[in-house]
Amino acid sequence: MVVGEVASPVDLLVIGGGPGGYVAALHAARLGRQVTLVEREALGGTCLNVGCIPSKALIEVADAVAAPGRVAGWGGGAPPAGTARFSRPNRIAVEHDDDLEHLEFRHAIVATGSRPIELPGLPLDGRRVVGSAELLFATELPDDLVLVGGGYVGVELACAFAKLGSRVTIVELEDRVLPGFGKRIGRAVERGLRHLGVGLCLAHRAVGVTDDGISITGPDGDLVLPADRIAVVAGRRPNSDTVEVTSAGATVDERGLVVVDAQRRAPDRVFAIGDLTDGPALAHKATAEAEVAAETACGQPAGFDPTSVPMIVFGDPQVLSVGLDRDEAAAAGLVATTGRFPFAASGRARTLGATEGFVEVVADEAGTVIGVHAVGAHVAELAGEAALAVETAATVEDLAGTIHAHPTMGESIMEAALGLAGRSPHRA
Repeated sequence: MVVGEVASPVDLLVIGGGPGGYVAALHAARLGRQVTLVEREALGGTCLNVGCIPSKALIEVADAVAAPGRVAGWGGGAPPAGTARFSRPNRIAVEHDDDLEHLEFRHAIVATGSRPIELPGLPLDGRRVVGSAELLFATELPDDLVLVGGGYVGVELACAFAKLGSRVTIVELEDRVLPGFGKRIGRAVERGLRHLGVGLCLAHRAVGVTDDGISITGPDGDLVLPADRIAVVAGRRPNSDTVEVTSAGATVDERGLVVVDAQRRAPDRVFAIGDLTDGPALAHKATAEAEVAAETACGQPAGFDPTSVPMIVFGDPQVLSVGLDRDEAAAAGLVATTGRFPFAASGRARTLGATEGFVEVVADEAGTVIGVHAVGAHVAELAGEAALAVETAATVEDLAGTIHAHPTMGESIMEAALGLAGRSPHRA
């Protein structure tokens, strides 16, 4: 290894080339900064290469197998550019193969993402016990697949592999799947999973691997589930330690998250975005934070203060959740009302042969929309309108009075609002 302490000066440094990092780099470059991007693996990060994009491609393949139709595949990659770590508050060392380079920056945006949580008794070996990435790119379909974790990743993978022909079981520590979503949504998703033949071991903990499968324990005692593949999808932890961000003066909390202000500053010259910071570990959150960090570093006024971040699950059925549901509103001390429109009454849902599910609009006492939630086929496509309604404090009358195209799934939001206003033409 060639070691040198002479640092090359750079203007704005971005560490991490995922949905947060590459957007920050592009946006800052448009604002006139000279940007240097360091990424230790492939550009695009977890989301593009081993996460949300390939998982959705797999879901499309699974849907095509379950119900013959259109399917397309694509991919992309780039060679690694180096591994960065902070050595001083304004300097990083970048390792690539046998070379070591030092960069001294004016500003730096850290977007190094997260990695899967490993559980005691279930060490990942890359073969039988794997994370979501290894499962997505496996060359053989498992006969018996156990997913440890019933969050959105576990639900999505369970639906896909069940459709492809695997016998799938979810082991979840909580007493329901999708514990981060409302109870009504969780119940609807559980019905969908059972319809696909997915086994659910709720309120159970995975404790170890045996020759025959996986050991779990719960209210019914100890069990061994057959499994030739076990995927640990119980969550992720931030990669704040891999880049030694504390050497730059940043503060890391007990969860490993970097503490930032509304402008995404850690210390003055270093910004942190995406999975490194508090909030849902979602690509679209990282992208929104990237623009704030880039604009602040370029001297422009900016702040990250969304009313809500849309949550979607590409299961069967799909899930959309934006803002507060009725229970969350009550816990916040709000007097909320809800309007629900079932897809059984939707013309478009009937043409799709997918009439299970609903759209629900939640409003406060003043009639302001504070939440939109949906379960059913294609509801992820409603996320834009739902998020816009909550973010702009639209009223029930705003939604009810907006002409929606017919027949579309989107008009279900209007119908739910009309129901909340007491004048739905398609509900008795």
